[in-house]
Formats: sequence, structure tokens, C-alpha cells
Amino acid sequence: MFIDTNVLVTSRIPGAPDHDAARESLARAFRAPEPLRISRQVIREYLSVVTRPQTWPVAITRDEALDDVSRLIGSFEILEDGPVVTESLVALCRDVAVGGRQIHDANIVATMLAHGERRLLTFNAADFRRYGDRIDLLGR
Repeated sequence: MFIDTNVLVTSRIPGAPDHDAARESLARAFRAPEPLRISRQVIREYLSVVTRPQTWPVAITRDEALDDVSRLIGSFEILEDGPVVTESLVALCRDVAVGGRQIHDANIVATMLAHGERRLLTFNAADFRRYGDRIDLLGR
């Protein structure tokens, strides 16, 4: 199962909307027998989100965010982004009308597909519905 950035961020920040739901979703995922996966893109997105001002009241420091990254790397299988993922991304963008910031989500899907992963745990299902039956969306 691939874990989207928004689930990791929301589960980490106590004041974030859906914090409890994200923590429970991750706890269920860790109890499941299948490996939990993220990509280096998710790590970059996580750092980007948690180190910039947000609407929630409790911020984390840069050092805490970097410690989080170490835990993420140790807790999840990291799906690498390389030539096969780029080929998958280009093919996906030919089939699905995406552009601009949507390319980031397309790259997550391309990474999943290149590594044979179909299941995505996300709290932003609307962003991924355009990929139809290529992936299975899991949420709250």
C-alpha cells in the first residue's frame, strides 16, 4: 500500500484537520500484512509542507521534520523514481488530461504503477479519481 503525503502530514500535526482519522488509518495500515510504501517525492513533499506556515496552530521545527524523515525512511519501503517511473509518467500523461500541479499526483501514480503497487491511502481521493481503474483508492 502506498501512503500519500497528506496522510503522513495530517497524522503528524495534532491541530491538522482529520488528525485522528489519519492516525487511525495509518495504525490500520501498519497492522496489515502488506508492505507500506512511499517515494522520495513523498519525503520531499512532507518536508515542504511541515516546514512552511499552515493553518494549524502547532508547528514543528526543521529539526523535528528532519527527524521525522529518518523515521519515515526506516518505517516504509521507499519506491525509487528513475527511468521506468519517468516512462510510466509520460505514458500516464498521454492517457489522462493532467497539467501543472497535477503532475505531482500523476508522478505518485506513475511510481506506484512502475513498482506494481495499486493501493493508495490518501485523504485527497478527488485528486486521484482521474486515474480510474489503474489504482485502488483507500481513505478514512
